[in-house]
Amino acid sequence: MLWKPHGILDQALVNEVVAFIDTAEKRSSEPFNRFTDLSALDMVDLNFKFVFDIALHRRLAYAPNPPVKSAFYVTSPVTTHYTKLHAMLTDYSPLEVSLFTDRGGAAAWLGVTVEALFMP
Repeated sequence: MLWKPHGILDQALVNEVVAFIDTAEKRSSEPFNRFTDLSALDMVDLNFKFVFDIALHRRLAYAPNPPVKSAFYVTSPVTTHYTKLHAMLTDYSPLEVSLFTDRGGAAAWLGVTVEALFMP
């Protein structure tokens, strides 16, 4: 699953993608890895409590399932900060979260080609 948000990353947008992922996980017979490209963001409007609540929700919603990888391509200090927070809060769960500053590293970790991480 690939996601590349544009503009402002706020609570409404995060809630929308989390609902989409929750639904996709319920419908899928196989676990799937994820790649989030945060390079097209103009701004991040989140806070610790919200990120904590989302991470807790994801831990609980995905808990009974096999491990999956979630790679985040970060290009700014603020996206790095919030992604590190999410990674820390989902640690020791089936959600294996990792940050990357280059797509090549993310592709290698996910076991896909770099081209697969570019969106049309």
